[in-house]
Amino acid sequence: MIAEIKIPSPGESISEVEIASWLVSDGDIVEKDQEIAEIESDKATLPLIATEAGKIKIEAPDGETIPVGAIACLIDTDFAGEVSSKAVEVIEPKPDKTTTKPEESVKTASSDKSYDKVKISPLAKQVMAENNFSIDDVLKGLKRITKRDVESVIEDSSTANRTPSFHENSPLSNRDIERKKMSSLRKKLSKRLVAVKSETAMLTTFNEVDMTEVISLRKKYQKKFIDKHDIKLGFMSFFIKAVSESLKLFPNVNSMLDADEIITPSYTDIGVAVQTPKGLMVPVIRDVNILGLAEIEKSLSELATKARAGRISLDDLTGGTFTVTNGGTFGSLLSTPILNPPQSGILGMHNIVERPVAIDGKVQIRPMMYLALSYDHRIIDGKDSVSFLVKVKEFIEKPELLLYNGLAPEQILLGL
Repeated sequence: MIAEIKIPSPGESISEVEIASWLVSDGDIVEKDQEIAEIESDKATLPLIATEAGKIKIEAPDGETIPVGAIACLIDTDFAGEVSSKAVEVIEPKPDKTTTKPEESVKTASSDKSYDKVKISPLAKQVMAENNFSIDDVLKGLKRITKRDVESVIEDSSTANRTPSFHENSPLSNRDIERKKMSSLRKKLSKRLVAVKSETAMLTTFNEVDMTEVISLRKKYQKKFIDKHDIKLGFMSFFIKAVSESLKLFPNVNSMLDADEIITPSYTDIGVAVQTPKGLMVPVIRDVNILGLAEIEKSLSELATKARAGRISLDDLTGGTFTVTNGGTFGSLLSTPILNPPQSGILGMHNIVERPVAIDGKVQIRPMMYLALSYDHRIIDGKDSVSFLVKVKEFIEKPELLLYNGLAPEQILLGL
């Protein structure tokens, strides 16, 4: 029996997908529920699953864009239970002392002493070996000597006695050019980024935060935190929680435009930018306003793992009221993060660097981080944006304030 494997629908608004890569070859024997390919939409990368076991016949090659519901491959179930040719171990005899090495597979004429000074690129050597060509064969195959060929010889002769530079002997001097088609996800991302610049009134405000207290807190309680919650305590959870608490105090920063209306959710769903081999993705942690640090860390770890493995779902990526991105992971000292529409705000974290700062009239060395808040000025006024960023700074520098809605414990005691 022939089973048809069709492209599933990744979401309501998606009508076509791209075959990112086949995980099996044409003619392989596959098992039921085996992942056989990765399909990529403009929002996420999803696996294609074999619904039956048998021999596969691929209908849509890598890189082809096909509509949802189209046949991606066929599976002949009559071959179910057979062993794939790839699974059969082939034991080759060990080469004896007379066995020719791969790099010696070019004809003997290639090692002729008269050709010692001929320069051959690694790629050219490979092609020559595959076609059993010697240098003599290649030279005889040249119909005519061009001006450029002569100039190359002159140039080589003039530099023969010169000590070669590092770059000439380095593989970095390779001038090959690679071309590859943009994925659907990256094309969609490109369009969104360009749209943000042209359709929003984006501004960025900056501040800096002293990371001393958070670093001290992590160092003091890291082992106990791991023992109890089975996950490490990172910096990101502090910032996500600080953002959530700050959004309660400045709800405009949590708003977004819908035509002529401003929508302000009562909850905080925080998107976290994650760099993956397929491009930038922003999975969303839901209801951060009611989560603790351990719950945030677990959600963040789960979503980041799924995103990097290409197993993120559309539900994980949709929604979000605000975004946090950490360029400091790659060593960035300062940047202007770009908005993630339709959201109106994004916080950029950066590298932690020890530098001198003035504390109570004295210069001290402190671990400092620059913060950047990009926002849509159509919704968020300068006062709210600056005050929001200052509040995030306060929460990080005094983490205990996260327990009291931004108020100091003595203010709660005094009813202030």
